[in-house]
Amino acid sequence: MIQKNTVERLKKKQVRIRKKIVGTPERPRLAVFRSSKNAYAQIIDDLNGKTLVSSSSIEKTIKEELKSKKPVEIYKLVGVAVAKKAIEKNITQVVFDRSGYLYHGRVKALAEGAREGGLKF
Repeated sequence: MIQKNTVERLKKKQVRIRKKIVGTPERPRLAVFRSSKNAYAQIIDDLNGKTLVSSSSIEKTIKEELKSKKPVEIYKLVGVAVAKKAIEKNITQVVFDRSGYLYHGRVKALAEGAREGGLKF
C-alpha cells in the first residue's frame, strides 16, 4: 500500500519539474508514467494542450513481444515504439519529463529506448 506522504512527495517533485520543463510545438515533452504492471509514454505539446504521440505496454503490437521479458526490457520497447511514432510525425527533438521518478532502472531504459529509436534529448 502506498502511503499518503509518498504520493504527496511525488506530486511535489512533479510540480517542481513542470516549472522548468515545457513542451513546445518545436520541442514537445516526452512524459513517462509508471504503474506497477505497465509502462506509458506520451509526447505532449503543452502550449496547445495536445498529446501528439503515445505508446504503452498494453498496445497490441507491444504486448505480443512482452512474453517472458523483464520490466526493464518492456520499458525499452515502449521507448522505441514512441520514438518510431514520433519520427513518423516528424518529431525528432523532445524534452524528457521523468515525472518525479528517479532516472534509473525502468525510466532510464525507456529513455535509452527512445534515443535508440531516433529521438534527441
